[in-house]
Amino acid sequence: MNSLSVNGITKHYPNFILQDIDFSVKPGRIMGLIGKNGAGKSTTLKAILNMIHVDSGKVEMFGKDFLQQEQSCKQQIGVVLGGIDFYKNKKLKDITAVTRQFYPNWNESLHQKYLQLFALDPQKRVKELSSGMKVKYLIAIALSYETKLLILDEPTSGLDPVSRDELLALFRQLVADGQRSILFSTHITSDLEKCADDITYIQQGKMIHSDEKEAFIRFFDPLKTEEEESLSLEEIMIRSERGTHGYQSII
Repeated sequence: MNSLSVNGITKHYPNFILQDIDFSVKPGRIMGLIGKNGAGKSTTLKAILNMIHVDSGKVEMFGKDFLQQEQSCKQQIGVVLGGIDFYKNKKLKDITAVTRQFYPNWNESLHQKYLQLFALDPQKRVKELSSGMKVKYLIAIALSYETKLLILDEPTSGLDPVSRDELLALFRQLVADGQRSILFSTHITSDLEKCADDITYIQQGKMIHSDEKEAFIRFFDPLKTEEEESLSLEEIMIRSERGTHGYQSII
């Protein structure tokens, strides 16, 4: 049984179409959702969570239809999305006190563990936190109950290199027992190299490919050509860069 199955999700906007997104996340695996800014990564995550109404497609979590079992599914997932903020003058302990009331399986000792791990002082106010520390606090919240699936939108954005490496190492630890899965969006390829088991690539609202990491890399083996040949491949080309002896393209 997959932790998450996304089947043919489509959403039409006036100037953008998210079209036939289809992938699955297995237990104990980390899936990286990649693409340039504006490719549709955040829209895909919001569609999965029913934060936007899709035109077609279906989402299943833990073998359940997500729309029919939304409340029970959301008790088992942790979500960190970009653009979410708290009252700037509130202390972290006060925000936690409100948040934990929504989760019957809240584990306070687990929450304290992650506060210490991320060096977060519960007496601090939101306005005193850096962008990276806000992300860490959101992740600490998301891990403080019996989370089976983490859905994270650009979780390493704003983190310094050391903090980023620590967070990616934590991701590996979290899925090590095979009980928890992670889906995270990113445009930082080094994040994928360090922790992803599987990769789904979205470009301009369309899913280009989804596969286990090594198979994904083989699928996108580079093609070296002269300039004229690269131009002839323009319609199927994802990216092309000029090299010392010609062009290197991914098609």
